[in-house]
Amino acid sequence: MPGQLYVLLGIGRCYHPCLPPREFMMKLEKELVREILLAVEAHDKPQGWMKLTVEGRSPTEVSYHVMLLNEAGLLVGISLGGMNSFHWEPIRLTYEGHEFLDAVRDGEVWKRTKEGAEKVGGAGLGMLVEIGKAYGKQVLKERLGIELP
Repeated sequence: MPGQLYVLLGIGRCYHPCLPPREFMMKLEKELVREILLAVEAHDKPQGWMKLTVEGRSPTEVSYHVMLLNEAGLLVGISLGGMNSFHWEPIRLTYEGHEFLDAVRDGEVWKRTKEGAEKVGGAGLGMLVEIGKAYGKQVLKERLGIELP
């Protein structure tokens, strides 16, 4: 409702006014997810939000994916938008974000992860993480001859 005050709950967790504009409908872009995670990992300051831009992507598209990654627990993000704007920036990766990124850092694992997600008709972030970890273990077994639980 216009004029209603909303409360920011927890670090980087805003549950209403931080949503993208109504006219903004977005699909989860797997490549952008990986690009954002790699950029946040490469950021040299582990605290404080970072100004993130991704070549060829709109600020709203990047903000939307930062919000999703925050909701999925892969990074800590913060909404910097006000009542009439939508703007999310990353702060740092979470442990789960580091784990996922380590699993899909290898190009072959990432390729298999994306193909696996497409075979099942797409996958949300949670499923993408699980597929990535499974293929990471499979490639590890192929290369080193050891099997992980």
